[in-house]
Amino acid sequence: MMYLAQTAHLQFVGLMIGFIAWILTTATTGLNEWRIWHVDNVSVVTSGMAWVGIWRVCFYSHVVGSHSQLPTTEFCHGIGISDHFVPVEIPVAQVLMMLAVICGLAGNILAVVAMRMAYFSVEDRSHIKLIFPLAGTLYVLTAMCSLVPLLWNMSSVMTNSTIDFPPEFLLPAAPVSQEVGSAIGLGILASSLIIIGGLLFLCYPCTTQDLRVSRDPLRGAWAVTTLSQKPELPDENNRGNKGSNNPSFYDDEDKL
Repeated sequence: MMYLAQTAHLQFVGLMIGFIAWILTTATTGLNEWRIWHVDNVSVVTSGMAWVGIWRVCFYSHVVGSHSQLPTTEFCHGIGISDHFVPVEIPVAQVLMMLAVICGLAGNILAVVAMRMAYFSVEDRSHIKLIFPLAGTLYVLTAMCSLVPLLWNMSSVMTNSTIDFPPEFLLPAAPVSQEVGSAIGLGILASSLIIIGGLLFLCYPCTTQDLRVSRDPLRGAWAVTTLSQKPELPDENNRGNKGSNNPSFYDDEDKL
C-alpha cells in the first residue's frame, strides 16, 4: 500500500532547497556588490574601487572621512527609485527583487502547508493536489522576478554602461572598467536553486488513490479494521447453568 507521506520525499528536499535559495535571494537584494567600478582618480576613492548596488553606492576614502579616527572610511550614498540619474535597470531591480522576496516567502509558507498535509494526519487533504503546484509556481515566479534584474544589470556591466552620478556622489560618470559583482553571481545561484525546488513541487505525483488509502487511521479507512464491538463476557447466571449441565458434575455428585 502506498501511503501519502511516501510520495513527498523529493518535495521535502525541494522545500529545503527553496528555503535556502530564498535566504540567498534576500541577501542578494541587500548587497552592494552588483557592479564593481574601477576608477583612476584615487585622490577621493582611495581604493580605486567603488561598489554600485541597487540601493546605494559605496567606496573607501581617507578624504571624506578625514574627521574620523580611522585611516579610511566607507562612504555610502543611497539610490532612490525616483532618482533621475540612475539607469532604468536599477529601479526595475529594486521593484522586482522585492517582489521576489515576497513571492519566495509565500512559496515557502505554501510549501510548509503542503508538506504538513503529506506527512501529518490532517482531516482535510482535499486541496493537497492544488497546494503543491501552487507552491512550485510561486517558487518559479520568484526565480523569474530575480533573474530579470540580475541578467539586465549583468548585461549593462558587460557593455560598460555609464551612470551620470551627481557631484555629491564623488564618482565619475564613467569608470575606467567595471566588472560583475558577487551579488549577481549569488543571485543567479539562488534563482537556479529555487527553480529546482519549484520543479520538484510541480512534479508532485499525488493521485486520487493516494488520497483514498492514506486517510487518518483513527477516522479513515483503517478504522473499520478495529474492533467495533466489545467482546461478550460470560453472564453470571449462565455460568452456574453451564456447570450444572455438565454430565461429570452429576456423576461426581452421585458418587458422594
